[in-house]
Amino acid sequence: MTKTIRVAHLYGDLMNTYGDIGNILSLRYYAKQIGVEVTSNVVSLEEDFNADDYDFMVFGGGQDFEQTIVSKDIQTKKDEIKRFIEQGKPVIAICGGFQLLGNYYVAANGKKLPGIGALDHYTDAMKDNRFIGNIEIQNEQTKEKYHGFENHAGVTYLGPSERALGKVIKGHGNNGKDGTEGAIYKNTVCTYFHGPILARNGNLAKRMMFHALEKKYPETDFTSEKPKVKVDSF
Repeated sequence: MTKTIRVAHLYGDLMNTYGDIGNILSLRYYAKQIGVEVTSNVVSLEEDFNADDYDFMVFGGGQDFEQTIVSKDIQTKKDEIKRFIEQGKPVIAICGGFQLLGNYYVAANGKKLPGIGALDHYTDAMKDNRFIGNIEIQNEQTKEKYHGFENHAGVTYLGPSERALGKVIKGHGNNGKDGTEGAIYKNTVCTYFHGPILARNGNLAKRMMFHALEKKYPETDFTSEKPKVKVDSF
């Protein structure tokens, strides 16, 4: 029987300003190399989200208008999203998705929008400034380096239960002050990397893919399949 990874593309019709669907396409590419099928479904406004229906979540970024709409609707889904995260299922959350998983986000107009408090960070807004440009970071646990492009006016500060995705080598990162970029909690990865991050960083894509497979199929040993996933042709 073909193994599958079911992806929830959270608000993929609204929060996909920077082509964050590319993270799903990248996951599908690497999964195909080991005979795994990736299916995806957009979960949007006034639609139910059930944590048991999915193995992986992608939550992209959007403009302030879309983010305002999503910040209201996502409150109806927050319990199931929290359950998904606490179960250790992989999540990749980019920019606006990163912000809304936290406690709150302050928009450019100064309005404070509620997040869902699934992670313990918060986001303030810069005035008359944005962090824009190429960025490079290094993950302190794996020593892997990740490359991407950041474009955000929000400045995010991590909570005590989170660790950074990486330390900034080049660029601004979460807030331009403490040298952090992104956040990790269990198997949830948050970041300001557009590009999208899993397309430019195959090592991270593979790592998250195997987290999803090992969580869904705990009786299967994937050790022999991990070396079969190639990145040089991507």
